[in-house]
Amino acid sequence: MSQPAPSRSSAVSLLVCFLSLAVCGDALECRASAANPNVADLVAAINQNAGALANSSGMQRGFQSFTADYKLAPASVRYSDYVVARLVYQATRDAGFWGLHWSITNKPPNSDLIWRQWTAQKKPWFTEPTATAECDELSALYSFLARRAGIHGVGLFWPYPNHTVAVWVLHPTPNSPVRVVIPTSQIFLGENDDFGTKSFNPWTQKQIYEYTRRDVADTFELPKPLFDFFVAQLGKYAGASDPVLQKIRYMRDAVFRHAWTPEQAAQSALRASASTEPLPQEDTDALESFARDMRTGAFR
Repeated sequence: MSQPAPSRSSAVSLLVCFLSLAVCGDALECRASAANPNVADLVAAINQNAGALANSSGMQRGFQSFTADYKLAPASVRYSDYVVARLVYQATRDAGFWGLHWSITNKPPNSDLIWRQWTAQKKPWFTEPTATAECDELSALYSFLARRAGIHGVGLFWPYPNHTVAVWVLHPTPNSPVRVVIPTSQIFLGENDDFGTKSFNPWTQKQIYEYTRRDVADTFELPKPLFDFFVAQLGKYAGASDPVLQKIRYMRDAVFRHAWTPEQAAQSALRASASTEPLPQEDTDALESFARDMRTGAFR
């Protein structure tokens, strides 16, 4: 049976769609241009950037250190999982490159209020937080996004009654689980404590329950300037080494707390990039990007 001819309005809609595809050339970007991007778009961007960053020196060296510290055979944990877990950590931690900042809020251990704050971020700044949250909220955000991006076994751990971090439970062998601490803030930790720190013993808690709560729906929308900021930050920073990202985290935190001016942070980053010891290109790029960010102020 023949199909009816499309109506004039349908034909116009098809023409608009084809023109949009011709301009954008990418389904994700086209969808974001038609309306505000949403959580599903953000998760897709995380996974896309994780694939692109897998060959970076920072990711590779981080994985080597991680497997050595935990005495894991490299084949016992998927490298692609590590890349996503580390990328989300560096983005969502206190003073990480998505601009979250720790403060006492006395809110429940979920990320609901972080997402609400983000909906108001129509013009993100490099020098100001995108949202303020306490350790349990940051850990919930990490756990939520990690799971949405395909990482399982991440839940919340209370090393102290008034403090929360995330823990990633791995199963390299059937009867020998490994618990990896993901410190989403530096509370009770030193400058050298990072992804996989052993300063907290995660086995003091009987169970680590996987965080399965859907804090927001996949259709929850974000302002496009903030979404663009998040994606740009993934590309600029996530390939750098752990020590350099830790240094940048402390510099960004000093600016957020108004202990340093943005110019002081920029100068410190440039001094670090000009170190007499040669740095991998990803580290130099990250330090120079941070200096430019501090001097630029507002994103775009």
